[in-house]
Amino acid sequence: MSDRAGIFAGDDPFRIARDWLAEAEPVEPNDPNAIALATVDAAGLPNVRMVLLKEIELPGPGGGPLGGAFVFYTNYTSAKGQEIEASGKAAFVMHWKSLRRQIRVRGLTSREDGPLADAYYASRSLKSRLGAWASAQSKPLDSRGTLMAEVAKVTVREGPMPRRPPFWGGIRICPLEIEFWADGAFRLHDRFRWSRETPEANWKIDRLNP
Repeated sequence: MSDRAGIFAGDDPFRIARDWLAEAEPVEPNDPNAIALATVDAAGLPNVRMVLLKEIELPGPGGGPLGGAFVFYTNYTSAKGQEIEASGKAAFVMHWKSLRRQIRVRGLTSREDGPLADAYYASRSLKSRLGAWASAQSKPLDSRGTLMAEVAKVTVREGPMPRRPPFWGGIRICPLEIEFWADGAFRLHDRFRWSRETPEANWKIDRLNP
C-alpha cells in the first residue's frame, strides 16, 4: 500500500513486530513483552490474562517450524492451557503506552514441548523451575503455606537440576491476523491488518478505519 511507510513498512509482519518490541524495551517501564492473552472456555465465555511473550519466530529458514509464530510458556493443565487445547485458537494484544502503539494477533495454536521448551526451562532461575513443578496452576489453593510446603517437597525430590515438567511447555500462536495500531492525532489512528486464510497462504494487507 502506498501509504504504509515508516514504522509500518516492510514485507514481513513478524519482523515489524520484532522491531516494535525492540523499540519498546528501553522505554517501557515494566515487561515490554507482556501480552493480554484471550481464550474461551467450553461454554464460549472469554478469559483474558497477562502472560510474557518469549519469542517471535520468523518464517522461513532459521525460523520456527511454522510460517512465523508467537511463543509463550505455561502449565498445560492451567485454565488457559486447557482452553487452548480444546479450541486450538487464541488471541492477544500487546500494548505499549510509552510508544502509543499496539499489536493484535489472532490465530491457531500448537505446543512446543521439545528441545526449545527444554532450553527455555533450563534458562529460568532455579526457584522458577521448582515453582513450575509445585504449582497446580489455576486450581484452588487453601493457603500460601500449602504452596510453600509443596515447593519444599519438590526441592528435595528434584534437586538442583530439575527436569522440565511434562505438563509445562510452550504454546505457539501461528497468526491468521496481525493488526498494527499507532496512535494518531484527534483519535485518527493508523491501523494496518495483515490477514490470511491459512498459515501457508499469502498475506493480504488492509488499512482500517480508526
